This record gives sequence, C-alpha cells and structure tokens, in this order.
Amino acid sequence: MFKLAFMQNAFLVATVISILCGVIGVFIIARQLSFLTHTLSEIGFSGASFGLWLGWTPLNGMLSFTIISALVAGCLGRDKPLKGTVISVISAFFMGLGVLFLTTAKSGSSYATNILFGSIVGISSQDVQQIVVIAGLELVVMFFLYRQLKFDFFDPIGAQTSFRHSWILNLIFLVMMSLSVSVVSQIVGALLVFALLTLPAASAQFWGRSVHALTLWSVGFALVGTWLGLVLGYWTNLPVTFFITTIETLIYLVSAGLGRLR
Repeated sequence: MFKLAFMQNAFLVATVISILCGVIGVFIIARQLSFLTHTLSEIGFSGASFGLWLGWTPLNGMLSFTIISALVAGCLGRDKPLKGTVISVISAFFMGLGVLFLTTAKSGSSYATNILFGSIVGISSQDVQQIVVIAGLELVVMFFLYRQLKFDFFDPIGAQTSFRHSWILNLIFLVMMSLSVSVVSQIVGALLVFALLTLPAASAQFWGRSVHALTLWSVGFALVGTWLGLVLGYWTNLPVTFFITTIETLIYLVSAGLGRLR
C-alpha cells in the first residue's frame, strides 16, 4: 500500500491536514463557528466550480472564494456577529451559483462528485505541494498567535479589556479558517468539511481539561480518522470520505457517552 505513489501523497496530505484541523478546530468549537465553517465550505464549492469554469484547478477557485468571503464576513461582523438567517441566505445563494458554474463548465458529474465529497487518493502532485505549503504556513501563524488566540477565544471578556484590536485577530483567524476549509475539502469534500474541522475538537472536549490538552486530543482524533479511513478505503475500495466521517462520528459518540458516565 505504501509503495504506491498516490497512497503516499494521500497519507502525507491527510497527516498535515489532520494536524491543522486538530489545532484550528479547538478554536472553532470554542467560538461556536461550526455553522460559519459549513457556510464557507458551500461557498468553497461555488469557488471550485467557478475555477473549473475558468479553467483553473478547483483548489485555486475555492481558495479565492473562501478568502474573500472570510474577509467580508470579518469586516461586516466587526461590531456584531452575522445573524444565522443572513448566513443561511448566503449559503443557499452560493450553492446555487456553484451548480450554475458546474453546468456551464460542462465538466461532467465526476468533477462535481470530487468537489462535493472529496477525492484524496486522486490528488495531483501539484495539489499536494500547494496543500502542504498552505497548511504549513497556517500552522506557523497559529504557533505565533497561539497565546493571543487562546486568550481571546477562551476568555473574551478579559481579552476585550487588554487587547483593543481583537477584531484584527478574529479577522486573521477567519482567513485561516477559510484556507483550512479549502484544503480540507480536498479530503472530505465541500459538503462534509465540518467532519474534520469540528468533530475531532468536539470529541476532545470530553477528554481535555486545558487548551493544550484539547489540542493534543483533537489532533489525535483527526489523525486516527484520516489514517484509518485511508487504510479501510484501500482495503475495501469504498469511498475514503465515508470511513473518515463515520470514524469521527463514532469517536464523538463514544467520547460523549463516556463523558456522561464520568
């Protein structure tokens, strides 16, 4: 299995993205941004379709749409967060726009399936390099902003009194979240991106008692889901996305059950 080039690429991308999801997911759960994550993934679907329409790679189109959307959301929500109704309207509009771009691009149903549900074993070498670079840069930024993010996301009242420009930090985080949505979509697809960005971190809440512990548990759960999902997908020839989402869901259910017992 590991002698095959496409499986080597798949495991490399899965490992890097799992670490990124484990780290950034803790802050997504803390700020309750799961709904916005799902919306960005649907905007990313539209961006990927737009990229195909222009002749770009789906990843580049997705990156352009999600980054612009994150910047707009950060600026509009500077004084108060966007309402759920507004986010729902935006989400519905971009899903329809994505269908339009796919139809006019005439790229075929296989492209639509890959965008919506991911195709990690079919990632090109160019995409692998781009994903690793983006995820690596995000992890570097998270390393330098970790203390500020921890303070702002887990103690927002205290952060408001000591950090006067916290909205800048939130804007940076939204951009990083948009980048994460784009790269994670390459594994699980635009519709299931929240599985890796939120489920491992949500499961970690039942095990960790500090931000450091939450991050370690979250990264561990994400790695287990992606690695085991790739192995099972290779053995059974069934979609890797199915196994990843199922494993992460089972981890969450078991964690929640044990948490209640304790």
